[in-house]
Amino acid sequence: MNITFEKTDDCNAKLIVNVTEADYAAKVDAELRKIGKTHNIPGFRKGHINIVQLRNRFGKQVKSDVLNNEVYEAAVKYIVDNKINILGQPLAEKLSEINLDDKDYTFTYDLGLAPELNIDVTKDVTLPYYDIEITDKMLDEQDHSLRERFGAQVPGDEVDDKAVVKGTIMELDADGKVKETEDAVQVINGIVAPFYFKSKDEEQKFIGKKVNDKVVFNPYNSCEGNAAELASMLNIDKDRAEDYKGDFEMAISEIIVVKLAEHDQEFFDNVFGKDKVHNEEEYKEALRGMIAASFSGNTDYYFNITAQRYFTDKYAADMKLPEAFLKRWLATTNPEAAADTDWDKEYVSIEPQIKWQIIRDRIAEQLGVKIEEADVMARARFIAHQQFAQYGIYNMDEETLNDTAKRILADRNNRRRIADEVSDLKLFATIREAVTIDRKTVTMEEFVKMVNPSAAAE
Repeated sequence: MNITFEKTDDCNAKLIVNVTEADYAAKVDAELRKIGKTHNIPGFRKGHINIVQLRNRFGKQVKSDVLNNEVYEAAVKYIVDNKINILGQPLAEKLSEINLDDKDYTFTYDLGLAPELNIDVTKDVTLPYYDIEITDKMLDEQDHSLRERFGAQVPGDEVDDKAVVKGTIMELDADGKVKETEDAVQVINGIVAPFYFKSKDEEQKFIGKKVNDKVVFNPYNSCEGNAAELASMLNIDKDRAEDYKGDFEMAISEIIVVKLAEHDQEFFDNVFGKDKVHNEEEYKEALRGMIAASFSGNTDYYFNITAQRYFTDKYAADMKLPEAFLKRWLATTNPEAAADTDWDKEYVSIEPQIKWQIIRDRIAEQLGVKIEEADVMARARFIAHQQFAQYGIYNMDEETLNDTAKRILADRNNRRRIADEVSDLKLFATIREAVTIDRKTVTMEEFVKMVNPSAAAE
């Protein structure tokens, strides 16, 4: 098998593969014998049909398959061995039926060549990184949230914006009086959490009320007619929820409020883990770190956008691509697309992505960015930690985190998505190490305006 590479211009090339019978004959016979041994062929016992009869029955199809597979694999191997940077995949120059009576063949593949780029990712490049200023107000709000989360539920004198209210819930008639008919809904041990109400108007009816007060409210409006929530509140079947759109009266017998946790060692351990924080000074510093960590995803993301914009602006403008080849490749690799797809129009929107991918790959190659299994596992652990944090669990033990991460990665779609995330995260993290960072601190308002100017203006 003889392979020739011919460059037609800076963006395109052809790969010509000349095949003689000696290149494929033995493999065709091996495939035919395999069919004879493994297939049930009418008129023959399995494994007792000779090679001549196999050639007569299956020879052309097997020859076609072997030729296509062997030639394509040889073409790909040639590209890899000779380090030819291509875009997409090799495409057959023209699709025509092979004359299977011939012995020697010539296959021609069109190649789209990736442009040569000399990208500078060194300390000579300066990129900004914006940290969000952590204010005293942020520290106070985070402290209050944590003290509330780890606080205790105790009897209260007055309904506040986090109180749970217990009491008797009675259905009212059209005149606003307690309904006394047999079908009247009466909940003796009723319980509501006004802060969960979807209607703020209904929530406000409870704020400031005390034990023995009576509140007239509309359960249906409080949950916007959600049958499951209404059924739970009134102890009725979900199927009957639509029948109860009127007012009810709740006689408050007990108010449960949250007593904020004290700044003691138990609280510090609950929030940050055992013996990680010991006093107010360490607590405030750890709190600052917690807030900074919660911002890092956003600040890193904006840096990534900034870096991508910088390298794209610098290297994409003069980049020449094999446009005609890429349009053909897109049409070939997207057979599910509509027959009338305008690939000229589609290419205009896809071209910037192709250019960034080329730049991205060159940067990754230059910086030696490689994704290891340990990187994927670390990201899965981070996701597991976030999931626990949503339920107020910040110091989950290592074994549980590892087990949860493994379960997340057991799903192939999750693994693929996480691997893509890791690839981006590691690339931009490596860029941050390779270039000079001009670190700046901005307010939250300034950061929002930078990230989304249109939203900030609203």
